[in-house]
Amino acid sequence: MSDQQPADPDSARNVENLALLVVFGVVVAAGIWLLWTMADVRKVQDCAAQGRRNCATIERPER
Repeated sequence: MSDQQPADPDSARNVENLALLVVFGVVVAAGIWLLWTMADVRKVQDCAAQGRRNCATIERPER
């Protein structure tokens, strides 16, 4: 007889759920980053479409 117990199916399910949660979090974070990037590009394109010349974002240093 073997002293090993059969693998707990709930344990495997918990690991799978955790992996899916991590993947879901990465997909959501990537989607949010993509939306912010698209909004920034849209602002620059709208500015250029209006014929303005200085549409670049100006970064100012913090004091």
